[in-house]
Amino acid sequence: MSDTLITIIAISLAAVLMFVFPLMTISDRTDDVAQLTVETATTEFVDHIRSTGKITKAKYDEFLETITSTGNTYVREIEVQKKGKNYGKKVSQAQADKIGENVHYSIYTSQIEKVLNEDGVYILQEGDIISVNVKNTNQTIAQQLKNFFYTVTGNDTYTIAAQHAGVVTANGK
Repeated sequence: MSDTLITIIAISLAAVLMFVFPLMTISDRTDDVAQLTVETATTEFVDHIRSTGKITKAKYDEFLETITSTGNTYVREIEVQKKGKNYGKKVSQAQADKIGENVHYSIYTSQIEKVLNEDGVYILQEGDIISVNVKNTNQTIAQQLKNFFYTVTGNDTYTIAAQHAGVVTANGK
């Protein structure tokens, strides 16, 4: 009886060591590749916007295609802080002669997507600030395995995320 029990335990342990741990390792590497892909795509997208001063529908669709090619679903948040001008006299002891003050107001993802669908291009001005955040919304295989074995991650956590921001250096027109 004890030999049979030891044999069953040994076979179970061998199965775990032969199949589960390699599966966890491979799924972690898959998440690492997806993370790198999303970070690179987000950085290239923002840098292109900063250097050209515009968001085009073609570049936006290319960005979405690149991040979804990882096999995950993502929530993406784009914020453009448009530079407005306040032409009143700035009252400051140090710079009483400076005219005008920069004021930024924010435009968000849904507003940008609406303009892209209508016009195909969203124009930015020099000095505007662009910020893009991307987070996965689904549970990857690595997350599911970790939840099963360790109960480390919760349902609301994400493992793949990227963010990049910068100041636009060119006028879009």
